[in-house]
Amino acid sequence: MKLVVIHKNGDAQNHNGSDLLRFAICSEPLGTITFSCLNGDPKRNNSSVGTHGRVDARSNNDVIAIPQDWAAQTANAESHIVYYGERLPVPLQAGNRLKPSEWFIISNGRFATQIDYQWLYRILAKLHAPVIAVNVMPQLQAAREKVLFTSQGKLVGFRRLYDDFAQPTVIPDDWPHHLFIKTAVASRLLVDDALPLSFSEFTDSCFSNSLTVLSLNVGGTVLDLETEDGLLCFLTAKLHASLPNYTNSNSKTQKAILRKENIAVSDSARLLGKLLFGQKASIGQNAVIVGPTIIGDNVKIGNGAVIRSSIVGSDILVPPNHLIENRVLFRPQPYQKQTERIKMHHIITETNLGAACKNSCPSNFRTWPRLAYARCLKRIADIVAAVTVLVLFVPILPLIALLIKLNSRGPVFFKDNRQGLRGKAFSCLKFRTMLVGADKIQDKLRVFNQADGPQFKMADDPRLSAVGRFLRDTYIDELPQFFNVLFGHMSLVGPRPSPESENTLCPPWRDARLSVRPGITGLWQACRTRQPMKDFQEWIHYDIKYVRNVSLRLDLWICWQTAKQVVENFINQF
Repeated sequence: MKLVVIHKNGDAQNHNGSDLLRFAICSEPLGTITFSCLNGDPKRNNSSVGTHGRVDARSNNDVIAIPQDWAAQTANAESHIVYYGERLPVPLQAGNRLKPSEWFIISNGRFATQIDYQWLYRILAKLHAPVIAVNVMPQLQAAREKVLFTSQGKLVGFRRLYDDFAQPTVIPDDWPHHLFIKTAVASRLLVDDALPLSFSEFTDSCFSNSLTVLSLNVGGTVLDLETEDGLLCFLTAKLHASLPNYTNSNSKTQKAILRKENIAVSDSARLLGKLLFGQKASIGQNAVIVGPTIIGDNVKIGNGAVIRSSIVGSDILVPPNHLIENRVLFRPQPYQKQTERIKMHHIITETNLGAACKNSCPSNFRTWPRLAYARCLKRIADIVAAVTVLVLFVPILPLIALLIKLNSRGPVFFKDNRQGLRGKAFSCLKFRTMLVGADKIQDKLRVFNQADGPQFKMADDPRLSAVGRFLRDTYIDELPQFFNVLFGHMSLVGPRPSPESENTLCPPWRDARLSVRPGITGLWQACRTRQPMKDFQEWIHYDIKYVRNVSLRLDLWICWQTAKQVVENFINQF
């Protein structure tokens, strides 16, 4: 069950006094589209929904709470609306089908957010807390750079987030974007089926009932509906997703729609894009309205006026020959003539709310057409090659496993977390070649590192077992990686699979190499010279060169060079 609360004047006191959300709820036709967003749409994708989307398709008990003094203005609202005065009513009886382990959610209606709920629920399940406050932070989204400084302003380090991120934080002073309460304990917090309006009183009630309260900041998108840009972006995105285009006011179908809505449109007016009209709107001669735009009841648009990507409230008079662009108008105010350009605000009108309000860093990943070699044929070739190699080497795989077990204690396979295509983490498989605990010894051996850059390499590495040294010198230890190829984690040819710690050092190189699947072999392995203090530079150079020039011909050449090197190394062992 979910309760969406429209707090009076926003979360806290609205200092600019605009009261935009009240305008959106209490006027038509804005109220209709706003309530549909608040109550959710069961047709939406529930794996990633927002404050105003349904969290669970099985639940039909979402309730919207609105201040009591708004009741007269929302008299035509549907039955899922409840009104509150001194305390916040919580109709838990409407969710009596919920299990004690499920969440009762209180969402702050001032903010339209989008979170990956499947990911969030997995995090909440690990916390084992009955009450969790969640605030959405765009800077914790995927494809962001997280930078850490000292108190003196010196750079400590940075990391690239390839997945949404969550981090604990202090309990907020006011209502968070979302409050998750286990239904098993929710009744303990109610007094006469209601909660206090103050969030600090709510947390005090939790502590007095010996309930743990935790707070999280999570990656996602958020719009503040008490700001002009936020409300305009949110409603025009919804409009763009739900309405057909108005292409020409002269078509028969268009005239029928306009007559039904009691809209007076002059013959010379032009209507373009996604438009929503209230009752008894009047559009003058040569006026132009470009969507996504919402026009309220009894709006009069003068001759020659231009309205573009805006919301015009009820009973507004737009003077002749004036321009309204990217604005929310809910009371009479000064206008700009068409000859005086208004500063453009970028209003995104995607069909998905997350795309509408997402403000992420630009991606440096390279992309290819769907049927290009790098995206389609290369994957087919990888599957064929992986199946062929695994079938050929099936007879000797048990023998290798037996030798590893007899030579040293520990598992047969070594799994290490690496970053694959577009930073997605996977477990890279190899036959174990080192003694158990080798990763802990590496820090002590760092002074003997013979490689530049983030990788570690030293001659006569003491961590290698006798069998492991032979497997590594003959590249047999990498045979299990063909399972990674088969599962789609890796490719036969591509950049070396690297952990996140290595991928943080050079952002352009990092995003370029993660544009393709990592490979068992690659251009760097085929062309590196191993000159002192140049290996890392060559690694960067050849990875970027490969991504720029990836082709079937280049892959075949790399495979041929690798095959010669493998055969030569194998012969040299005897």
